[in-house]
Amino acid sequence: MNQTKKLVYTALFTALCCVGTMVIQIPTPATHGYIHLGDAFVILSGVILGKKYGSLAAGIGSAFADIFSGYAYYAPTTFIVKFLVALTAATLYKILTNHGVKELIAMIPCGLADIFFVVTGYFIHSYITEGVGPALLSVPSNAVQGCSGLVVAAILLPILTAVPDIKRAKLCMNHE
Repeated sequence: MNQTKKLVYTALFTALCCVGTMVIQIPTPATHGYIHLGDAFVILSGVILGKKYGSLAAGIGSAFADIFSGYAYYAPTTFIVKFLVALTAATLYKILTNHGVKELIAMIPCGLADIFFVVTGYFIHSYITEGVGPALLSVPSNAVQGCSGLVVAAILLPILTAVPDIKRAKLCMNHE
């Protein structure tokens, strides 16, 4: 796959992460954040685009969503957390599918990685910026966000990979 197509797919998934995060936002007043469906696209970025491009798309798109939604103080943490989610999802997915695990089953550890990094990352952020109480309050909503990301990603993966160009991109970018 040529460099132009890689950049186009990376830009597409950057936008999907951003828009997926911004379309439906359920505010969580206790944490000064929100629950959203963007994590599905973060996981899919890693799974479809692979480690390098998927991680960048997930981190940048999600950080942009924070900035555009008025949560800029979360953007650096969001970049790191979502970058790590996509990187881990790409790695786990490739290992598992290369060992014959079915695609939808391989999505489960990717979603669990999302839950781990989201809960842990935002716990640390809240602990540093607001203290232990708000950090503990962030755990349930971030766990819900991670679970919803896994479910939506598992639903969207077969739909997206049915598109021939995305299927080819997934095959090419995950073998680099």
